[in-house]
Amino acid sequence: MKAEGVIIQQVKLLPKDTIDLVETILRQNGITIYARINQQEEANRNGISIRPLIFLMFGNPVKGAGIMMENPAAALDLPLKIISWQDEMDDSFIAFNDAQYLAKRFNLSNASAMLIDISAMLSKTIKQIL
Repeated sequence: MKAEGVIIQQVKLLPKDTIDLVETILRQNGITIYARINQQEEANRNGISIRPLIFLMFGNPVKGAGIMMENPAAALDLPLKIISWQDEMDDSFIAFNDAQYLAKRFNLSNASAMLIDISAMLSKTIKQIL
């Protein structure tokens, strides 16, 4: 499975446990959590059955504002998002946008790209759950 500009990693934990861990790491780094949506539960409430999938929306209002001042269209991908899901083989995955892809997409400076690059912050977490 591939998606342009998206970093996808297989992980050992279930989606709920993966997002719990990611959310903890983000909060410890002073990141604001804006929303957590259990897409499976939402689909089930509407009569649709999907595999486990949890969505987390997060960011830093100060950093995000600077990026949006540079290019207001970048707000289309801000706040940042991360998802974790389980496929039909019961394998779990995590995915988030590649900061370099977003920087190129919105013609952002290298400084702005660094502000939205969560790879380094999540690298330890991802290694724990790979």
